[in-house]
Amino acid sequence: MRIEILCTGDEILTGKTVNTNYSHIAQRLGEAGLEVCWGTTVGDDRASLLMAFRQAAARADAVIVNGGLGPTVDDLSQEVAADAAGVSLVLNEPWLARMEAFYARRNRPMPPNNRKQAMLPEGAEFLDNPIGTACGFAVTIEGSRFYFTPGVPREMRRMLDEQVMPRLLAKAGLQGVTRLKRFHSFGIGESRADEMLAGIEALAPGGGVKLGFQAHYPELETKLAVRGADQDEIDRKLAPIEIEVRRRLGNFIVAEDGQTLEAVVLGALRARDGTLAVAETLTGGAIASRLLQVDGAEDVLRRGLVSRKPEELAAAVGTVARDFSPETALKMCLALRKQSNATHALAVLVTMEAGAEGADAGGVITIGLVSPEAEIVREARLVGGREWVRLGAAEMGLDCLRRHLHGLPTDERLDFERR
Repeated sequence: MRIEILCTGDEILTGKTVNTNYSHIAQRLGEAGLEVCWGTTVGDDRASLLMAFRQAAARADAVIVNGGLGPTVDDLSQEVAADAAGVSLVLNEPWLARMEAFYARRNRPMPPNNRKQAMLPEGAEFLDNPIGTACGFAVTIEGSRFYFTPGVPREMRRMLDEQVMPRLLAKAGLQGVTRLKRFHSFGIGESRADEMLAGIEALAPGGGVKLGFQAHYPELETKLAVRGADQDEIDRKLAPIEIEVRRRLGNFIVAEDGQTLEAVVLGALRARDGTLAVAETLTGGAIASRLLQVDGAEDVLRRGLVSRKPEELAAAVGTVARDFSPETALKMCLALRKQSNATHALAVLVTMEAGAEGADAGGVITIGLVSPEAEIVREARLVGGREWVRLGAAEMGLDCLRRHLHGLPTDERLDFERR
């Protein structure tokens, strides 16, 4: 079956927004054994959209359209789809009621233009969106089946997995169900992970498991795509491989599936009734920011300090420092833990190395960690430019805390360290 992905929006066409939705859709289809033959981007123009729909219908058996389902005048997908299919737009009363209830729960009146989102091509198949106001739909245009999805990434991803993928698999004659198991790691690169996991697919009873990687520094995502007749078969295929992945990647795995490193850290702290105070430089407060995105983090994070100068950071916790040495990091943690009354204190101090610029710059990361059980200092030189070092420092600080909370070594060398 030939599939096309058609993404809409002026912001995508002009490059103002990076089109991560396309890459996610294409990867998910590939993991399920579905072939993407074409990818098209078109702006918010009625004539251009109509031409793109007709061209896609002429060459593809199925088309996933992403974007253009919002309430504003430049959201044209429903209207152009109806025009291309030769039908009228009709009001989907159940979806209108869902949207009105959505706003009522938030004690807000629904804006009149949102009614537009309940107008679907006559005869279209409804695709549910349980987390937003843009429902999806499927319609046949000149013999090709079109699936319309919202542009909001988290809404698109859920609709793709729950609504679109099952329909595409059935249309392609691929029986059974699919699952994507993900492992998130920090400290190893893609090539090393590939070597560490060599031959692992052969461990699946009956085969049908595909190994893949996606690097998004500072983490690496290792993916196992599996298809089976039912969930029980998928469980049987995955079980031995999951065990082996955990064994081979070991301490470098920071989280699995929808978990994040920050959520794992907070969960480990909560499990021991722990609290945390953080001091950080160069990261722009990235560690505290990541932690506070997790529900309930405010009950654990007692204090977060951010400064570029060592003397300012030290003064904020009642101590003195003139550099970002290991001794300074430890002294700062001791003072911060006492001042905040937290059980754990973490300091991540970064110094960019002089004499190099751009991708060759590099930086020294000094980590201090004090808990009821230990006083730890970790120093590393990371390669890369300023942004690379900044991201790596935040990840390394959180990972050092994770390792300590789980009783793992905190000084294990990373692939990104300068030798």
